[in-house]
Amino acid sequence: MNSAQPLDVTPPDSDAALLERVEEIADGPLAALAYRIDQEGHYPLEIMRALGEAGGLDAHLGEHPRFDLAIGAMLRVARRCGTTGFLVWAHQVCGLYMERSGNPALTGARLHAHRRGTRFGGTALSNPMKALSGIERMALRARADGHGGYRVSGVLPWVSHIAPGQYCGALAQVRDDRDRIQGEIMFLLECDDQVELRPCPTFSGMEGSSTWGIRLQDYPVGAERLIADPARPFIAEVRAGFILLQAGMALGVAQGSLDSILEVEGQLGHVNRFLDQRPDALQAELEDLQRRATLLAATPDDDSRDYLLDVLDLRTQGADFALRAAQSAMLHQGARGYALSAAAQRRLREAQFVAIVTPAIKHLRWEMDRLCREQWPAGEEPCE
Repeated sequence: MNSAQPLDVTPPDSDAALLERVEEIADGPLAALAYRIDQEGHYPLEIMRALGEAGGLDAHLGEHPRFDLAIGAMLRVARRCGTTGFLVWAHQVCGLYMERSGNPALTGARLHAHRRGTRFGGTALSNPMKALSGIERMALRARADGHGGYRVSGVLPWVSHIAPGQYCGALAQVRDDRDRIQGEIMFLLECDDQVELRPCPTFSGMEGSSTWGIRLQDYPVGAERLIADPARPFIAEVRAGFILLQAGMALGVAQGSLDSILEVEGQLGHVNRFLDQRPDALQAELEDLQRRATLLAATPDDDSRDYLLDVLDLRTQGADFALRAAQSAMLHQGARGYALSAAAQRRLREAQFVAIVTPAIKHLRWEMDRLCREQWPAGEEPCE
């Protein structure tokens, strides 16, 4: 990483020190790379390594997990670059899978390298999350190999934060010899020479997310790669944390948009005061969402339906707020914000990504509706 000052890699001795280190990386080298990451496809592993050294990738793991700190670190990263905030989230949830797997082959030194940012991995659960909700079919299928493992085949259209030599958490539907569904397995998919990585179409932004299509043909999954078998109880255990951590992306992009508004307030405030979304109101709404995220982060293992509904609602409101804040920043900035290189223009694309990445706003509302219908007996008024 091009930085004038070497990074201090001693463990932070306080929450404030950890967040200060993350902010220093985000405001310095990351901010300077944001356009290249968004438009030119620069995959910022040097930034991810620095964040790992600073303790910014694993606050939610270990003996005393702190989801609030993990969200706070991601917010500071996404404030400067939504793509890198997304990579932090993908890396964080992959670490969560590995730690919660209880598989010695995926913990220990392997997990330590992941936590410190010397090895990298993401998540391939976009299709499975939708499939388990009944929105689409499971893309990967597994068959027992007769030796206690499985062979997995199928195609995933896009998976982020992967590259040759990296890995991701994936899920496959298990079928027997008569093609009957036997459940699901979750495993660590390692991008070795048995995995075909296919280039994705050029997106409007977020090009540095290292997103690939994956094709598997009889990919071997032995005991050393298994995260969960069966997978559904494990997914139920980590689902709230998976979604809650994404609040850091939404809040960070929204905070960056608010920064763009305040940047021109001195020069354009006299005319911008006629716009509907003003900085004071946006700041108050942002702080309310941050308070809600902090409260929910205190109990990430709460398995109640009400807690999950609160997490889904926060994620939905966060995505909606990021969209409104980004749109407002463009209106406040005017023509200067319409330049392709402008931060306000980039945040529009980032906010749109926050709204469509799994679980998308429509998926979140689908899930909330399903949970409410399960909770309320037939003939009674469902929750709104």
